[in-house]
Amino acid sequence: RACSWAAAPACSLTQHHHHLLSWKRTIAMAGKLALFMAGIQRTLCDVRALLVVGAVFFVFVQVRLFATQSEFADRIAMAVEAENHCTSQMRLLIDQISSQTGKIVGLEEEKHQLEEKCQQLNTFIHELQRRLSSNSGTAIQEPVAAVVVMACNRPDYLERTIKSILQYHGAVASKFPLFISQDGTHTGVREKALNFHQFNYMQHLDFTPVKTDRPGEMIAYYKIADHYKWALTQLFNERGFQRVIILEDDMEIAPDFFEYFEATADLLEKDRSIIAVSSWNDNGQRQFVQDHEALYRSDFFPGLGWMLTKTVWDELSPKWPRAYWDDWLRLNETRKGRQFIRPEICRNYNFGEHGSSFGQFFKQYLEPIKINSVPVQWKSKDLSYLLKENYDRYFGALVSKAVPISGKGAIEKAYNIDGDVRIEYADQNDFETLAQQFGVFKEWKDGVPRTAYKGVVMFRWQTSRRVFLVSPISLQQLGIN
Repeated sequence: RACSWAAAPACSLTQHHHHLLSWKRTIAMAGKLALFMAGIQRTLCDVRALLVVGAVFFVFVQVRLFATQSEFADRIAMAVEAENHCTSQMRLLIDQISSQTGKIVGLEEEKHQLEEKCQQLNTFIHELQRRLSSNSGTAIQEPVAAVVVMACNRPDYLERTIKSILQYHGAVASKFPLFISQDGTHTGVREKALNFHQFNYMQHLDFTPVKTDRPGEMIAYYKIADHYKWALTQLFNERGFQRVIILEDDMEIAPDFFEYFEATADLLEKDRSIIAVSSWNDNGQRQFVQDHEALYRSDFFPGLGWMLTKTVWDELSPKWPRAYWDDWLRLNETRKGRQFIRPEICRNYNFGEHGSSFGQFFKQYLEPIKINSVPVQWKSKDLSYLLKENYDRYFGALVSKAVPISGKGAIEKAYNIDGDVRIEYADQNDFETLAQQFGVFKEWKDGVPRTAYKGVVMFRWQTSRRVFLVSPISLQQLGIN
């Protein structure tokens, strides 16, 4: 205990010393903590300052960027506007150039047409002067019919046709004024036509593009129909002819061609049931014809050299078709029960193997055609049997006298019978079979076989023997019991 009392002060000092050390450590740690915190505060202040500076810089950059973008956007807008303006100006300039080009082309075309019309007018004036000088001091004779040759682009064919016409025209020149109507501007055809002063020259010019009714159709058929309408209008309405004979530029005529049409012209005036007179027989091949004087009525339009009157033209012209005018004339709706006059032996020959129809049927049907070479005094012939009130009786008598035979083995039977024969066909197929056996045309149009009258197709066989192919109602229509 003494030791402990003695040692008490020492112990107390020691503890006090320990406390002081403990406080010193605490104060030191507090100081370090304060320094650390102050450092953190300084760091935070620096970061805040940096953030503030960064924010200010970012805002500045954004402002500059926005200003730059706005400036470039304005420039782009100005550039786009300038480009649009330039494009519109360019388009306007192109439109103006196109318009001016179209006007130039139109003016050139108009100039070309005027030049052609001037040439036509000069030709007409020249021909008129020639005619006035040639007719001075002579009485004016009413022509029988104007004769027009339809031409286009075949000068060699045209020359052959012209020479054939002039061979027989001299004696009847005043009765049959001659014309050449050219469709288009083929120089060779024009020069060839103007070389022959006996012909009046006409030129049809139409530069309008042709639109066909159906795809794949040949434009030529539309141009031909348009040319026909124009030429006939010129001759009937502008030049005042009462009758016109139409030829094409690939035909030769028979020696009695003009006399034939002069004689039959009276029939057209007397009998309104005759719509036209033709110089052609579709079944006029050498083996099927004999009689040089025989004429017939037909419900089928033959074409290829034909004459019509102004009265008929006044009826047909307003309804004239855009194409296929010949087939249109073969329609019952167009004929209205009227007929055509045709010869047994053709008064013209078609040599045109090359043309719009590409020589269709030429070798089989056109090349073997017989053209009349025997002079016929038509003025002395009584043609009244062809008038409507007489013809059924005349033709019916020929048919009724023919020996009826059946269709099977018809050729052998017809050959063994001395005289005319008639064969009845049941329908179109039956007719085509018979026609093919004999070699005649088997084509029908609107229910009418080629060359037929009241369903009867007549042709010669081997000799002067007539063969009549008759429909089931032909005898009744002809008044035959």
